[in-house]
Amino acid sequence: MNTKQVLPEIKESNEVLTDLIIDSIQDIKGKGIVKLDLRKLDFAPTDFFIICEGDSNTQIRAISHNIYRRAKKELGLIPRHVEGIKESNWILVDFFDLVVHIFYPETRSYYNLENLWSDAQITTYEDI
Repeated sequence: MNTKQVLPEIKESNEVLTDLIIDSIQDIKGKGIVKLDLRKLDFAPTDFFIICEGDSNTQIRAISHNIYRRAKKELGLIPRHVEGIKESNWILVDFFDLVVHIFYPETRSYYNLENLWSDAQITTYEDI
């Protein structure tokens, strides 16, 4: 296998998925959206985290549902794992190379993933 041909496709697909996830979060008025690029960190569990928050458990569930629905419909991708739907204080949507964390504000503040992974390259997105 020629890795020079594969790597651009992987990078491009991660960018397409990232754009779709950010747009899916903004569709439902998610707030505090950040992307953490973990690729240069030793022992990182994935390549990227996307972190956001919602104002209610209903909004948090709606954000996760919108991400799932659009990824499946537009890209043919289904997350490897989704957890936290029942309580909806912190929903994790795992696409393997990219993990989305959707928090209730107090839960986000408690776990403070941005500080935990502060060595990552952080990109902040506009609240809409």
